[in-house]
Amino acid sequence: MRTEQNVLRLSFVGILIFAVVAIVFGLIAGSSAILFDGVFSGVDALMSLASIWVAGLVARSASNTFSERTRRRFGWGFWHLEPILLAVNAVLMMSIAGYAAVQSVQSILDGGREVEFGPAMIYAVIILALTITLTIVEYRANRHIGSALIAMDVKGWIMSGGITAALLIAFAIGSVLDGTDAEWFAPYVDPTVLLIVAIVLVPVPIGILRSALADLLMVTPQDLQREAEEHAHRLVEENGFDAAEVYTAKMGRSREVQIFIRVPRGAEPRALEEWDDLRAPIVEALRGDDPNRFVTVTFSTR
Repeated sequence: MRTEQNVLRLSFVGILIFAVVAIVFGLIAGSSAILFDGVFSGVDALMSLASIWVAGLVARSASNTFSERTRRRFGWGFWHLEPILLAVNAVLMMSIAGYAAVQSVQSILDGGREVEFGPAMIYAVIILALTITLTIVEYRANRHIGSALIAMDVKGWIMSGGITAALLIAFAIGSVLDGTDAEWFAPYVDPTVLLIVAIVLVPVPIGILRSALADLLMVTPQDLQREAEEHAHRLVEENGFDAAEVYTAKMGRSREVQIFIRVPRGAEPRALEEWDDLRAPIVEALRGDDPNRFVTVTFSTR
């Protein structure tokens, strides 16, 4: 579990198991909430496949192992695919949750839904154990990898675990209601839980969508901007240059920094090696060992 793709492959296998178990138990128990869980997991599985593909492209972009033809056609690499995928995933999650909320309201208005609570609780226990295990494994792996895709996947598993825990509690309550004066409420347990889960899920992807849109719109990352400006202004002050202009952008895991140093007109000429010596500390400080950071420092009188 040392690479991003290996973690995402494990997640994909887990999601497939999740989806199959949910659909089977949803049909057996007659639970729309469990079926929703299965459909949600199926869509998540498709997005996991896309994540594996994007992770591979980004890794190859960083290591520059594409063919000459591909490098010529995609000179800036494939970092932009990551925020696109995150945005699509967030919109899908919000759409499915919104649809589930509408369906659950309709079911409540129609008199609820009869559910076999025994199989439903068995399902919830199995899936809760699976989600807790995969959440822990992915979280620990990502402490060393630092992947946005894995971080999103971990959030997805946490959400799934929360949903399953809520289902388990609800189904247990529904089972207790059988044979009591409150038995009339039992048919409403399943759609009510589905409605609550859907309402909780709708706002969760908003943060992911906001971050992805910020990348796609190339909103300036303020921390990186401040850091680059500090280095640039220090270089200007120490060498008597006129000014510095700094531009930064974030696209997925890539970071782009462009610094333009304004040199006074008529200044004494310097050898190229001297300009490189001035440039090197800034490039090293801002890029470090990150292959996804690109730093350009240009000296000009204009």
